[in-house]
Amino acid sequence: MTGKKKASSTESSTASSSGSSSSSSSSSGSDSSSSSDSESSSSQAGSEKKAAASQAKESSASSVSSSTGSTSSSDSESSDDDSDKEGGRGAPKRPGSGSEAEAVTRKLTRSASTRKSKHVLGKAPYSDSDSDTESTKRSPSRSPVKRAPPATKGKAKNTKKPDSKSKRSEVVIVERTCPLEGCTSAGHLSGKFDTHFILEACPAYHNVTLAKCGSELAERRKREEARQTAQQRDADHQANLARIRDLRAKFKQEPMEDVKPQLEKTREPELSNFVPEYDLTLFRDAQALASERIEAELRSLPSTKGTKSIEMGKFEMEVWYQSPYPEDYARLPKLYICEYCLRYMKSRTILERHVIKCVWRHPPGEEVYRKDRVSVWEVDGKKYKQYCQNLCLLAKFFLDHKTLYYDVEPFLFYVMTLVDSEGCHTVGYFSKEKNSFLNYNVSCILTLPPYQRQGYGRLLIDFSYLLTRVEGKIGSPEKPLSDLGLISYRSYWKDVLLNYLCARAGTTLSVKDISQEMAIHSYDIVSTLQALGMMKYWKGKHIVLKKQDVLDEWVKRRGHLLKEIDPACLRWVPPQSHVAL
Repeated sequence: MTGKKKASSTESSTASSSGSSSSSSSSSGSDSSSSSDSESSSSQAGSEKKAAASQAKESSASSVSSSTGSTSSSDSESSDDDSDKEGGRGAPKRPGSGSEAEAVTRKLTRSASTRKSKHVLGKAPYSDSDSDTESTKRSPSRSPVKRAPPATKGKAKNTKKPDSKSKRSEVVIVERTCPLEGCTSAGHLSGKFDTHFILEACPAYHNVTLAKCGSELAERRKREEARQTAQQRDADHQANLARIRDLRAKFKQEPMEDVKPQLEKTREPELSNFVPEYDLTLFRDAQALASERIEAELRSLPSTKGTKSIEMGKFEMEVWYQSPYPEDYARLPKLYICEYCLRYMKSRTILERHVIKCVWRHPPGEEVYRKDRVSVWEVDGKKYKQYCQNLCLLAKFFLDHKTLYYDVEPFLFYVMTLVDSEGCHTVGYFSKEKNSFLNYNVSCILTLPPYQRQGYGRLLIDFSYLLTRVEGKIGSPEKPLSDLGLISYRSYWKDVLLNYLCARAGTTLSVKDISQEMAIHSYDIVSTLQALGMMKYWKGKHIVLKKQDVLDEWVKRRGHLLKEIDPACLRWVPPQSHVAL
């Protein structure tokens, strides 16, 4: 009876470890078990063993046929238990070996069990990317939670990963159409294309027909050929210049009372009789070329709904959320923003022309902090309304819960910049109410993606608490915080509290004293101490435990290159002092 159980368990473990087991593998397992038992039994027992082996062969074949293509968690668990009982005699198969019929009789090592689990889970011979492969390899060792059975874990992994990928890569493709009401997007101002999708290329907006666009294209080509041939011959070139002077001299402007300009906002104003016909023709040619270039640039971008990226200074950033810009800007896939005045534009050409004329090289307002290359500027939302509105619209691209865009008068904005030879480049900002009844010292805080994970978010948080300490108040950020904001604040509170405990030599400790000294709300202090396991409830009181091992580990792990705010570099007076004076 023992031999029968061993043979059946060996065959079941071999069938579960291989994706599709054959009858030869089961027979080999039974032969090995019967040969080991024949040394201590009689010939009659040998015949009984043969009958048991044939019966086990039939049972294993039926189990293999029923479990082909899908392996349950119960089968894998039973095979693992049986293999442990056998003491490593389960003969697991090596995936990718030469012949699947051969069974390897050796101890079940860790590497063999790993290969077996991958084979049971039905791991594909290839994965979508290198990152997927790395995550698959490291998941059994780095998971901090309780591990599930291998088959269940594999099934959950195979079902959840495509869902996450589909959510990340979910892109809504929309058809680009002309925003002009009543336009069918047919034709193009340049005459080269059959359709258009921007207002600058709409023939109806420019009060021209499709046939006229085609005829003007032919005339432009003729003029270009004549201009090129005239430049080659000096005499013809002089004659061409004389003809242009004659055309401009023949212009006679009609009386203004006879001119009735169109004031419709959906159409271009009538431009005839204001300039010579030759100059108007040049302007029309420039319009056609500009519309062609703008559409060519937009065609290279993805045809999706809403804004997908912004270009600001030296960086091009992919947006996380949509921002309520004006409609003609919000429908563009890419926006161009001046990094100094934060004005938004439709094309790179407009941005390049704006940068040449823009006189701003730093945010408006007063510089209240400067150390090395880092500066902080205080901007009043009432004095510099347009700049603050542009700043809020930019921040909405990266903040989900932001609801303030245009009502900026009751707020002060503190913009952090990095200075170089070109000017002050915006790193991030935080805003706060001028009069907060709940003592919020931060209403909204943001670090731009190119400067994240470099310590500037911590600098902004530290600077906000520095202002709170100078005001003699206790502050806390306005809730709810974003995911990244909550992580940044918890990290800051942890570092500040542990630094305070390391520097304090006394045995008595009070949360109220910490709150008064560091200007951090007591609720934030208590939540941080509880997360560190340094606050317990004992005999009706909360007791702060100064764990030396936690402090030593923090001192060992903290970086020596953390960016910090220097209070000596602050040049700021609370607004209440200005009012009192």
